[in-house]
Formats: sequence, structure tokens, C-alpha cells
Amino acid sequence: MKQVIIKSVVQKMLPYLNTAQNEKLQEVLQCILINYDVIESEKQEKALEQNFVELFLSAKRVEGCSTKSLTYYKATIDAMFDDLQKDVKEIVTDDIRGYLTKYQEKKKSSHITIDNIRRILSSFFSWLEDEEYILKSPVRRIHKVKTGVNIKETYSDEALEIMRDKCTELRDLAIIDMLASTGMRVGEMVLLNRNDIDFNERECIVFGKGNKERIVYFDARTKIHLQNYLRSRNDDNLALFVSLKAPHPRLQISGIEARLRNLGKKLGILKVHPHKFRRTLATMAIDKGMPIEQLQQLLGHRKIDTTLQYAMVKQSNVKIAHRKYIG
Repeated sequence: MKQVIIKSVVQKMLPYLNTAQNEKLQEVLQCILINYDVIESEKQEKALEQNFVELFLSAKRVEGCSTKSLTYYKATIDAMFDDLQKDVKEIVTDDIRGYLTKYQEKKKSSHITIDNIRRILSSFFSWLEDEEYILKSPVRRIHKVKTGVNIKETYSDEALEIMRDKCTELRDLAIIDMLASTGMRVGEMVLLNRNDIDFNERECIVFGKGNKERIVYFDARTKIHLQNYLRSRNDDNLALFVSLKAPHPRLQISGIEARLRNLGKKLGILKVHPHKFRRTLATMAIDKGMPIEQLQQLLGHRKIDTTLQYAMVKQSNVKIAHRKYIG
């Protein structure tokens, strides 16, 4: 505890003292505190720790992070503190390494999950360092966790047509076409209202992550199926997609996921999920030569690396390219 106090005092005095003066200050503090027992209130320590977390989350909120992301950040950081049982200023690199190793062994987590935790902790401690609450981030020397390339599945043209053909509700057909032709997130789609749709230009404005606006576009088939669905409705709800049951509330993400999952089971199509439509569109766009920067804009990605992860090159095209360029 004495070392924590000495470290805190020295840190606070860094802007005012040179290296020699700081070393002398540490020496003096060591001599003065040697005859004293220092005990910090656990309650006070916990309150300070939580204050740091809340301040960090407030900073992230200002940056535009979603409520879902902030909740995940808080849970991740709190879990680390609960496990280590250390003051934030006492945590060192070996503590973080040990925590990540133990977490992976206990939870049987993938490398991707562990790297996500590492990134969140790195962001938290880097913020503490930037704000001068700590001298140096203990995560700085922990490098990115290597992850294998996980090629996720996309829908085949045949699977998309089967789903369209077997839809028994106009609403479900419009949902499938909207997801398949726009590549929007399901969370963006459930927020849409009827008057958000510009049928003349075949476009609409969606609010993506961090409440960022962008325009997405849909094809002629989607336009027709969407208009057919809207004409069939007899409710006055402004929402673009609503429940089939009265009083027809706005359709939620879980409702769309369940509907698509049940459709997939009935048709024998594996892993039918809203996000798979987005990945399918990205892969198809790259496959047809769409510039990656334009696809990034279409999907609403802040970083182009994210877009590249979505866009999987078809193996058949690799074979064709090999024959064309190599022989």
C-alpha cells in the first residue's frame, strides 16, 4: 500500500519536477513512511475503481458508442476487477496476461473472444494513461491475439430463391428482399418507418452504429414486394415492419431472427440469420468488382478492415483467376 501511495504522489508531481527531483522525492517518501502502517478503506478503493469505469464509459458515449457496446465494455472491465481484486494503479502486465490465460482456460473461449477482451482492456487502460490516472498502461506490451481466418458462410443464389418462393407472408418476403438487397443491419431495419422509404429513388436513410446516418439502396424486386406488403396492411402503425398479430406493434430484432430461423429449419437451410444476408451482399459485391471503399460506405463500416472481413472471395473465382494469370 505504501508503494501505491508513493507511486501516486510521484505521478502527480511529474509535471513539476525533473527526473533527479522525482527520484529524491521517492527517497524521502520511503524514509518518512517506513515507520507507518497504511491501510486503505476497501469501500473507498471500490468506489474509486467504479468512478474510473464510469468516466471511461462516459468518454466512450461521447465518441458515439452504442448502449449495447457500453454494456459489454462495463461487464468486461468489471469482470477483470472482480477477478484480480487489485487497485487499478497496482495492476501490472503479468496480471492482465494471467487473467486472459485463466479466462480462456476456464471459459474455453476462442482466440477471437480473448482478443476482444484484450482490446477493451487496452482501450480502458490507455484512456487512464492519457488522462494521467496511471503512469503506463499494463496492456501496452500485450499484443494482438492471433486468430485463424474464419470463413463464414453466405447464402447461395438457390437458397435465396427457395426462401423467397416458400414465404407464406408478404411481410416475410419483403424482409428477406430488404436484407438481401440493402445489406443493412437488422437493428437498422427495425427502426425504419414507412415514410423513411423513397420508392422513386429506391433508397432510404438508416441510423447505424453510433447513430451515424447513411443511405442504403434496394432493387426493383424489393420495391415491388415492399409496396405489396404495405398495401396489404390495415393498421396505422408508422413502423415499416410490424407483428402479424393485433395490435401490430413494431417488429423487433428477436422477432425477425426467430421468423428466419424457423423458415430455415422448415426448408432445411442451415444457419438462416439476418446478418448472413449482409455478409452475402458484401461477398457478392466484391465478387462482381465493386470497389472496397464503396462497399465500406454502403455497409457503414468505420474501418475498411471490417469490410474486408465481411467480403469472402469465392473459391471458384480463385480457381478461374489462377488459370487466367498463372495457367
